[in-house]
Parts: sequence; C-alpha cells; structure tokens
Amino acid sequence: MLITKYTHACVRLEHEGRVLVVDPGVWSEPAALTGADAVLVTHEHADHIDARRLAGLGVPVHAPAGADIPPWVGATGVSCGAEFTAGGFRVRAVGGRHAPVHEGMPDCANLGYLVDEAVYHPGDALHVPDRPVETLLVPVQGSWMKTAEAIAFVRAVAPQRSFGIHDAQVNERGLASVHGWLAQETRGYRYLRPGESL
Repeated sequence: MLITKYTHACVRLEHEGRVLVVDPGVWSEPAALTGADAVLVTHEHADHIDARRLAGLGVPVHAPAGADIPPWVGATGVSCGAEFTAGGFRVRAVGGRHAPVHEGMPDCANLGYLVDEAVYHPGDALHVPDRPVETLLVPVQGSWMKTAEAIAFVRAVAPQRSFGIHDAQVNERGLASVHGWLAQETRGYRYLRPGESL
C-alpha cells in the first residue's frame, strides 16, 4: 500500500488502483483528493474536513454518526465498532470521542480508522486499538495533547512503523523537536513532509 502524507492530518492510501483519503481538511492540498474512490473523516473539525470540497467530489464520504457535518456533504454515519468497505478498502472504526481539550470544554464524536488491518489513523484521540497495527499515523501536536502522550501512544500501539500527522500548527523548530523525541524514544518512527510517500 502506498501512503502519502498531505498537510496536517490528511493521508492518501493507494493500493491496486484504488484510492482512499482520510481527513482532507481545509489545510490539505486539493491534489490529495484527485482520483479518490472514497473518503474517511474522523471528526467534524475543519482541519479534518473541508465540507465544501467534499460536497462536490461525488464519492462516498464516511464520518462518525452524530458528527456536526453539513447534510449536503452526504456523509454516511459510522458507529464505533463498525466494519465496512470504503473504496475497496476494509475499514474498522474504533474509539468514539475526541480527546479532551480543556476541562469543561465540550468534545465531539471522533473515530479512528484501521484500514485493511494495517494502517491506523486515530483522528484527534489516542485510542489504542485491540489488535496489531502495522503502520500508525501518530498525531504530533494539538491543543489536546503533549509530546509525552504521543510517545506513550506509539509505545502502547507498538506498530512496525509510524509517522507524524496533525502537525500544521507548529513551526519548523517545534517540529524538529517533536520528531526528534519520537525518533529517539520509539521504534520505526519517521517524518514525512507533505507530498512524501512510503
């Protein structure tokens, strides 16, 4: 499977001519959606879903049931524990809620997606799935997390490899620090710039 990182939390998965895109938000490049067969959205925040772009795309969009997504997007609601096919990829939905941002602040529905039992995108949560993960997409920065939590998350999931997502709000110095810690403290971590693939 070819995995291409785009800006922030957007990732494109390609296998045997099929294309699945996860979390194409307002900061991600439009090219991420070129030729997409389906889209997965982890939650309703704009850095994870560009509703206007998806409304005109004409492909199936899957998002958490109950998420505050405009009805004209035409998203199919997904519940935690659901198993389904999106663009020819097998998907398992896990987790359920966005990580707390601050005491008393409301959260929202957030699903992580395990694709083809190999690639795991957790959205804005650090839910550890109950099965092995080959490739983990690990959030590296957010108002809801700290670096120690990212390191603990990678160690708990224990993937064969991981790379950072959710990083568009940090300057180059900050990114260098976070990526350095993750590379030093976890096994198989690497940084991909937007547009890079593995």
